[in-house]
Amino acid sequence: MQIRWLADPCGLGQSKFMTDRDSSSEPHAAHISEASSPDGSGSAERFARRVPAGDDRTRLVCNDCGFVAYENPKIVVGSVATWEGGILLCRRAIPPREGYWTLPAGYLELNESTADGARREALEEAGAELEIDQLLAVYSIPRLSQVQLIYRARLLNPDVEAGIETQELDIFDWPSIPWDDLAFPSVHWALGHYAETRDHAIFAPRSNPPGEEGNMPRIAKKA
Repeated sequence: MQIRWLADPCGLGQSKFMTDRDSSSEPHAAHISEASSPDGSGSAERFARRVPAGDDRTRLVCNDCGFVAYENPKIVVGSVATWEGGILLCRRAIPPREGYWTLPAGYLELNESTADGARREALEEAGAELEIDQLLAVYSIPRLSQVQLIYRARLLNPDVEAGIETQELDIFDWPSIPWDDLAFPSVHWALGHYAETRDHAIFAPRSNPPGEEGNMPRIAKKA
């Protein structure tokens, strides 16, 4: 059996190994330039949701060549960044949870390391330059198909300013954190896990609190 590599046969930013048994998919290369995404102009009619042969889940499949466009969870990267014991928080200027406070965090970009992504998000949202310490936690949010990697980090200086996605920001000491106005459950988790580990040079990364998948009660205000 001959094995070949077909680069992005449906124009979805994905590639696949092909065997001589997959030769029926090659005619699809003629309209690669038209198929930018499953819901993009000129491509929607070429894709349908069905269970491919040998699979047990509904996938997005090209009607012309059978190429499977796998839809994978999103990776979010961020940090609990500190300066002289204070914690950097940003008030969101965009939905969801506009007006609520969060950690500097966002989606990982293509071809970017997770630590670089955390540094970039802090710079974009808060004008902050970070020194990454270590991975604080990995959270799974199934309802959003998200995996969140949150780092423990130090600000290189306290000169921060709100980016376009941030209404305002501040470096809060622990009692001053706006606990009732934090944006997401994972922000509570990360702050709580930071409090657990801030005096430890080495520790195992934390994860979701037992039984929690993104709708947990807020972490206690004392640490």
